[in-house]
Amino acid sequence: MKLFLIAGEPSGDRLGAALMAGLKSLTQVEFTGVGGPLMQTEGLTSLFPMEELSVMGIAEVLPKYLPLKRRIRQAADAVLASGAEALVTIDSPDFCLRVAALVKAARPGFRIIHYVAPSVWAWRPGRAAKMAKVIDHVLALLPFEPPYMTAAGMTCDFVGHPVVAEPLASDAEKAGFAGQGPLLLALPGSRKGEVTRLAPVFGEVVARLKARHSDLRVALPTVRGVAGLVRELTAGWQVAPEIIEDAAAKRGVFAAADVALAASGTVSLELAANGCPMVIAYDMHPLTLWLMRRAALIDTVTLVNLVSETRVVPEFIGPDCRAEKIAPALEALLADPSAQRAAMALTMERLGQGGEPPGLRAARSVLGALRR
Repeated sequence: MKLFLIAGEPSGDRLGAALMAGLKSLTQVEFTGVGGPLMQTEGLTSLFPMEELSVMGIAEVLPKYLPLKRRIRQAADAVLASGAEALVTIDSPDFCLRVAALVKAARPGFRIIHYVAPSVWAWRPGRAAKMAKVIDHVLALLPFEPPYMTAAGMTCDFVGHPVVAEPLASDAEKAGFAGQGPLLLALPGSRKGEVTRLAPVFGEVVARLKARHSDLRVALPTVRGVAGLVRELTAGWQVAPEIIEDAAAKRGVFAAADVALAASGTVSLELAANGCPMVIAYDMHPLTLWLMRRAALIDTVTLVNLVSETRVVPEFIGPDCRAEKIAPALEALLADPSAQRAAMALTMERLGQGGEPPGLRAARSVLGALRR
């Protein structure tokens, strides 16, 4: 079997690598396409550097429109010339679905599988019908997503979320953060814009907690691209956070923290995997917030709340993202850290914890789709 795979972001590279490993354990398979270092380690020779797509965010699209358009055409031509039995696109819908459309137009019967269902349950539900014009089968990360995909005309399998396969901290890694006083995990995001907007608010929250807990400790895991900015923006905090970039140290502090203050996103699932109670806070441009709220189909942005079908994780979004509101919610969790325990455990169970690894389930789904 020969498959053409396309990933455009580091998160997609991780999903793709796990899928490739799962496929290799089940059948003889050859890979070609576009991917990052993890997929290349599994045997993919990338058509061009994946990083060219990773930087194509909303703000960068216009100046890079022509290079991006050339890469879309190049990828589609490579799929058609590859002799592959199917195309598997992994997240990055702005790029991947355009490639899929060109391939489908040239060869209508060619099988195309997309890994990561679009969040049509949250906003823009019409995306599913549009996607169904070029996608045959979807691999979903969340258990409630398949009905949305099948209603639009695609087949879909829930294959589990990659968070359930992430390694948890060893006792030694966790012990590295033992100490006196409550440990707050501050997670203001991984993009420069959100870190810049959230760091001052998080700093005010730290000041309020420090006034009640003189021995408060703060840890702030971050990524290389914003580590310098994080150090600059937290320099004036009343408790100097321990800035963490090392992966093992990040595992340790997620396991050791008493409570977390986090930006909205999949980080809530990482916290749930470690049993760390959390408060979610996020702010954005008022116009962006207004547009999103007009389009939203859900009353919570936190995946733990959605997957567990509870609303136990407090959220402070937009104008509510203020220290005087956030700090009392964190105090309540410090007083009763068990309040979210059942919802976090249920979330992890529903995401596939304890079952087959998501990469292997995804591989079985791909093979099943190709046999239909």
